[in-house]
Amino acid sequence: MSAQVDHLVIAAHTLEQGAQWCERVLGATPTPGGKHVAMGTHNRLLAIASAAYPQAYLEIIAIDPDAPPPSRARWFGLDDAALQARLREGPRLLHVVARTNRLDATLSALAVQGIDAGPAVAAERASPNGMFRWRIAGRADGQLLFGGALPTLIEWQGMHPTDHLPQSGVALQSLTLGGLPATVAPALALQDVGQAPGAALRAVLDTPRGPVELSSDD
Repeated sequence: MSAQVDHLVIAAHTLEQGAQWCERVLGATPTPGGKHVAMGTHNRLLAIASAAYPQAYLEIIAIDPDAPPPSRARWFGLDDAALQARLREGPRLLHVVARTNRLDATLSALAVQGIDAGPAVAAERASPNGMFRWRIAGRADGQLLFGGALPTLIEWQGMHPTDHLPQSGVALQSLTLGGLPATVAPALALQDVGQAPGAALRAVLDTPRGPVELSSDD
């Protein structure tokens, strides 16, 4: 049982703000994504795959101002007023999502450690290439655990976003998580991810502008 880095989550106050950040900081323009109807969010995507992190991508996500409020808390804690205040100042690395083909078993392994990562629910998003479908774990309160260092778990069904993303010239070189209990690592078996004190997330990427380090503390 193992998990791999699926995507980094960059939260933004608006998608336009997020795209401008991506061009300024990473030197690449994110591809239009789509709308998450059930969550009232929308996104833009950027391929960041590397040898260590195959099929990895970056998701810029924001609350969709044209969508009605969802019936539950939005994922990744996007409803938090303090977070939204920070996002008005600029986008930030917020979280990491890890993919697995044994979602239920991994959630059970975390539960044995006393960690409630939330139930697995079905989700989907329309795209020009068809419908993306997946199962994803998330707490009903939308809360991220351990400052966002505990990855959200996803299990794709069929297409994956990187199947249709153009190369961007950006590649994820390393990802470090801080603040996770030692017992969590065996339960996740997350490949090619280090653990170190400090920020909940720290990512290093090769970009057209040179090496860029992103931290959830920024």
